[in-house]
Amino acid sequence: MKFSSPIKIGISACLAGEKVRFDSGHKRSNFCMDEFAEHVEYVRFCPEVAIGMPIPRPTIRQIRVGDIIKVSRPDGKENVAPKLKEFGEKVATSQTQSLSGFVFCAKSPSCGMERVKVYNEAGTGNTSEGIGIFAEQIIKHNPLLPCEENGRLNDMHLRENFVMRVFVYKSWQELTQSENIGLHELTNFHAKHKYLLMSHNYQAYKDLGRLLGDGKQLDRETLKHKYISGLMSALSKPANRKNQANTLTHLQGYFKNELSSIEKQEMCGAIEQYRKGIVPLYVPLTLLKHHLTVHPKAYLQSQVYFDPYPNELRLRFGI
Repeated sequence: MKFSSPIKIGISACLAGEKVRFDSGHKRSNFCMDEFAEHVEYVRFCPEVAIGMPIPRPTIRQIRVGDIIKVSRPDGKENVAPKLKEFGEKVATSQTQSLSGFVFCAKSPSCGMERVKVYNEAGTGNTSEGIGIFAEQIIKHNPLLPCEENGRLNDMHLRENFVMRVFVYKSWQELTQSENIGLHELTNFHAKHKYLLMSHNYQAYKDLGRLLGDGKQLDRETLKHKYISGLMSALSKPANRKNQANTLTHLQGYFKNELSSIEKQEMCGAIEQYRKGIVPLYVPLTLLKHHLTVHPKAYLQSQVYFDPYPNELRLRFGI
């Protein structure tokens, strides 16, 4: 899988190992820096440092005061929420166009994507209902951008899904660099992602195919927006075993005239074992790829589903 430019990922600087936290420490992500870093370039952000807060510094928290969320020290002094929001808006509108994903630091009052603690004004209680002020702006202004938290990346299904979305979004960014992209190019892009989409959301697979089928009735910018919005939304959740197994069975059908009865039984058995959770996805997928090597089919060989990201990441070994 080759791109004309590096894949750039935004990341909370502390996850990259920079000692920028309030206690002069970091929260280095081993996956991001030891595995994923082999395939991407990181653009690092620390909102607190960017707005002038020192290292080390007093801890800050989100505090609800009426309908307003302040971000300040536990004593409520020095509300930095406006500065964090301003910095977030600046980054979101001027520095994210070249990014293909973003990894935030979980539970941070500036960078947490969800479940950030919000304290009451008296400091006697809290709820995990907040979103980091900086992260909120990035997500708000870039709804298509694949985003994830470091803690959630410990879940193999969420990790695989995030990486897959990053590579799909990068492919889209490269496709749409050209001002001459038309219905033909969009249709080819969709064709290559057909079975990846099917494995996540069969209804979206049908709807997006129908959208492109009626594409001549829409202006190109509207069509592009509707398509990529639908695609990224459909891919936003990990594929379940049922959908994956159905997709694998569909792909197996391409070999009905080439495989012996024993080979068909072996393929069906591997898919069924995967469906039941006995083996991971790579088992039936490897067998299917073997048959594709022995019996080449150009259309299937173009499918992103078989290799949506570098195999070295071994992401399908755990799902």
